[in-house]
Amino acid sequence: MNDILTKQLARINLYALISRIMMKEVDEEFLEKFESDEMILSFFPNYQNWEKAKEISKKDLLEQFLNVDFTNLFVLHLIPYESFYRRDDQMLETGGANPVVQLYNEYDFRVQLDKARCVSPDHIGIELEFMYMLATSEYKALENDDYDAACQIAKIERDFLRDHLLQWAPMFLQNVKAETATPFYFDAASLTLEFVLSDYEYLNDLISDEGCRYTA
Repeated sequence: MNDILTKQLARINLYALISRIMMKEVDEEFLEKFESDEMILSFFPNYQNWEKAKEISKKDLLEQFLNVDFTNLFVLHLIPYESFYRRDDQMLETGGANPVVQLYNEYDFRVQLDKARCVSPDHIGIELEFMYMLATSEYKALENDDYDAACQIAKIERDFLRDHLLQWAPMFLQNVKAETATPFYFDAASLTLEFVLSDYEYLNDLISDEGCRYTA
């Protein structure tokens, strides 16, 4: 069980990291914690070798490079919303009719658009934050030995990845990798893409036709 909880904590931490990066600009406090964590840095090999990050202050790095890149990628040039990729008219669905809003409401997940650089609840950062919330709930169920609940939550996670994030996020993240001007967002897009694909495989194996491995 300790191995399962360790795996679950790693999933929670990764969803927390990538949802934060995708949702709004990073700040000096984030960079301080980010650069002091060798485990996290190991997922950002190009950033580690980026001379600019070593030569100038964090304030200048943010103002001259990272925040500019975020704005270009997530606000001006690319469109980080599921409805844009999946609707025939490529219009954003910002209202309550958005399918993910119905899911969020069903599981008591409240979107705070004012705290993120988002105009619609199907933003990639918010969808990743929803996965973070679910993974945290799954961890709490496992801690309480409620394996049936943990299985049910894991199934929700798998289905959300299959029916939503994996339907469009890989294309968006590939676009980020192609358009980014900084190693930070290149590595972030690579990490996010690799992680959501591998996490889906993990959950699909966990919740198979034969049942859930937590209760097997």
